[in-house]
Amino acid sequence: MQIIGIGTDIVECVRIARMIERHGETFLTRIFTDHELRYCRSRKGATEHFAARWAAKEAVLKCLGTGMAKGLSWTEIEVRNDPGGRPRVAVRGAAGDLAQRQHISEFLISLSHCRSYATAHCLAVRHDEAGSKDATSEIDEKPF
Repeated sequence: MQIIGIGTDIVECVRIARMIERHGETFLTRIFTDHELRYCRSRKGATEHFAARWAAKEAVLKCLGTGMAKGLSWTEIEVRNDPGGRPRVAVRGAAGDLAQRQHISEFLISLSHCRSYATAHCLAVRHDEAGSKDATSEIDEKPF
């Protein structure tokens, strides 16, 4: 396994709460996928979950080395939890194309939040040929 990129982000939960309050559904649907919206809304402390996913998307963008440049969309990066609760990242569209060009096999992500802050740390990795995965193939409409 080879590390291709590393990214970290921290965000104040109140900042995300203000964005939701100010821009409502327009903000939410521009940033989060349908799955992320359902997940966060189903949780106690939804704002903290939205903030953690915002931080995750920022951390992934830092791994890719682009920020929001190059025609990327926030919803091309999705965070889902596997059946054990572990967060997983999948990319599609321009973000997926960029990950493929960089030969990224997988994004390893860790999220944490409290009432005040949410943080995410991400590693973009390339697996050897024998353990090859494809970061773009992990996203679909079915739960992990």
